[in-house]
Order: sequence, then C-alpha cells, then structure tokens
Amino acid sequence: MQSIQPIKRLVDLTDPSKNIIYNMTIEQAKEVVARGTLDDVRAIDGQFALVGMNGQKVRMARSIGRLLRYFIAKKQDGPSLVVADRIDTIYNYLKKVGLDDQFHPSYTRMAPAHYITEIALVGCPDPNPTYHRFFTPNQDSLAPDIHDIGTVYIQTLYQEIVKWLQNRATEGPIGVCFSGGIDSGSVFLLTYHAMLQLGFNPARLKAFTLAVEGGGDDLAQAKSFLEKLDLLMFLEPIEVSKSEINWQETIRVVEDYKPLDIQSAAMNLALCRGIRKHYPEWRHLIDGDGGDENLKDYPIEENPELTIRSVLNNSMLYQEGWGVDSIKHSLTYSGGLSRGYTRTYAPTSQFGFDGFSPYTLPNVIEVAEAIPFITLTKWRHDKLYSLKGEIVSNGVKSITGMDMPVFPKRRFQHGAATRQVFDDQFPEKPGDYRQVFNALYE
Repeated sequence: MQSIQPIKRLVDLTDPSKNIIYNMTIEQAKEVVARGTLDDVRAIDGQFALVGMNGQKVRMARSIGRLLRYFIAKKQDGPSLVVADRIDTIYNYLKKVGLDDQFHPSYTRMAPAHYITEIALVGCPDPNPTYHRFFTPNQDSLAPDIHDIGTVYIQTLYQEIVKWLQNRATEGPIGVCFSGGIDSGSVFLLTYHAMLQLGFNPARLKAFTLAVEGGGDDLAQAKSFLEKLDLLMFLEPIEVSKSEINWQETIRVVEDYKPLDIQSAAMNLALCRGIRKHYPEWRHLIDGDGGDENLKDYPIEENPELTIRSVLNNSMLYQEGWGVDSIKHSLTYSGGLSRGYTRTYAPTSQFGFDGFSPYTLPNVIEVAEAIPFITLTKWRHDKLYSLKGEIVSNGVKSITGMDMPVFPKRRFQHGAATRQVFDDQFPEKPGDYRQVFNALYE
C-alpha cells in the first residue's frame, strides 16, 4: 500500500492588493479563513479571495467579486498546491518550475463564491475538496412592501459605496461603467449622492458609455437618463470601432467560453481599453454587475433548463448556479455569477483598473434574498421582470430624493452596438467559442 505523503508546499500567487476588506488587515483575514468558524469568515467585510493554512489543511474563501483558482502539481518530494486568480498564472508558474507537462486547463479548479473550499494536505491520490458554506442568507424575511424593500435594499448598496469611497477610492477620478440601465444607473446616482454627502468633489466622477461604430441603444439611453436629472455633464462616450471587438482575444483574457459572458466581456474589454487610451493613469471603476442576478431579472424563456419555479425556489441560483452538490456543478468552474464574474474581473484587471461591483457583495445579496419574490410575483413572469425597476427606483428615491429613469432591460453586448455590428462580430454557435478556448493550451 502506497503511503500518504504530506503536501510540501502551498504556492499562493494571488494579489492581496485586489482584496477590499474594511474591518481587518489582509493577514488577519487570511488567519480567519485558515482557522476561523463559518461565522467568522462571513464577518469579513468586503470582497476578497483568500487562502489560509491550518496544519495539514488549505482553506480558500472568496466573494463573487474576486476570482480564485487552484491546481495540484506532483513533485518527487510531494505535491504542490498552486493558487491564483487566473489559469494562465498557474500555467506560467508551472512552466517556470518545469512542471508544465502535468498541466491542462481542465485540471484547474475554481473555488466557488460563498464557501470555504478545504483541501487536506495529503496527496497520491489527489484529495477532493470539501465545501463549507459560510454565507447563508435567510429567504423571504422582508414584508411584501415595494417601498420598504427598495429602501432597505438600496440603503445597503449605498452603505457599501460609501465604505468604498471612504476606504478605497479616496483619491483620483472615479468612472462608472454606464449604460443608463437600472443597475449602472442606480450605482451612478448613489455614487454621485455619496460624494456630495461626504464632501467629495463630484467633478472626480464620470459616466463612461461604450459606443461601437457610433453606438447602439445604450448611448441614447445614457443621454436620456442623465438629461432627465440634469446630470448630462458627467457623460463621456467611449467610441470604438468594431475591429476592437475581438471575441477570440476575449476568450484568452476571460479564460472561459460561455457565449453570453464572452460577448459581454468583449464589450467590457473594449470599454476598458478605450478608457485606458484616453486616461493612462485612471484607476477606479465601479459598475452594476450583479444587479440582474440579485433581483432575478433574466428572461427565463431563453433558457430551456429554467422555469419560474426553479428560479424562485432555488436560493441564489443566478449567483451560484445549481450548487456544489449538483451533478451540474462543473469540476473546472463554479456556477452562476461566481463563474461569470470573469466577464468584469478579467477586463478591468487586464488594463490595470481597480474594479468594484457593489451589487455582488454578500451584505447586498443578503437583502435581495430576503425579498418575498413568490408573494410579490404570484409566479408571473411579467411581474418578476418589472419588479427590479420598481424596487430599485423606489430605493434610489428614498435615499437620494432623485427620480431615477427606468428603461427596459437590455444586455450590455446588445446595447453597445447595433444588431448588425453585433451579428458581424460574434459567432452564433457555442461550439465556436469552446473550440477557441480549447486551442489556448494545445
């Protein structure tokens, strides 16, 4: 019988500066992940991807807004656990130490958001991770009053933006990735309001709107949104040619192949490249990613796997997918926005921005999960799709006093360009995306 060998080394290639933690240092947070209880990990305030060691165990924990992947490489003196935010970072390390012959991207794993991923430090055979949920929001605990729900939901979002302004984005300009939709619109107005309340100069703020070949519907929507509130001076269109929308490049940057995420990320990549071209020193970007997932605002009819009952009965389905215990849970990726957030994280990181998505924070998701969706919608699709605009606009009015314009939902990739330009730039078949992804490490 082959003896079990302890893992000799943990290689943590994550960038601690990407964490945004308010109530403790990064080292203290790592110690909490290593040795703390589930409640202790939940108490970490902010967005993070952390790795800690406790004896023979490695423990990893992340929120949606930060990525975390890992790989076990075998060495003569024992296996080595390599942790990073990107697949290619792991691969490049393995090349450096002469272990790249063991590598395949499908052998990497993504730690799921809202869990402690624990690996016992033994190898041969490689251990399976165990998952321990540290974020368990209560469902349906709010009364079915749209005004009150909007107030508590947007107040929580507002508090997260205030903390970010006071602790992270303390200096320099701030850009909002802005389409004039409900999510980016609410983030812009709350950031603007918070800056005024904190005594910050609002001239630091810009609303960046992507316009490909003159733009799709988003640019007109963004102008209309800001004009209605006499805030048009904050708008700055980022105009790009369609040649700058490169889905093959996006697959390399995002390290995934799901069509909707790649399409969105391709637009985000063009936006970030355009901002960086005009502003070489710009650092802070804030966006509305996660707002759709929180209030379940996706067209159920477009996904044959979903029904309104599966959406409303499964906690955090859009944030986490079907769950780590489901047969649908990928070994290489986590699910839902926990996986799909690469569409935002990778482009902003690629161009050196410090990105922030307040809707993805556990404190905000916790309130969203408390909304009594079934009571408010009576299982009706139309009521579910109108709910987000009602809740968010009520909340923004309550917090800021402003009447936020509400426009119909439109995906980022569909609003930044005309339909013809979009169809010219992206393939229809999902297999085309997967083929390019698989060729990355051939």
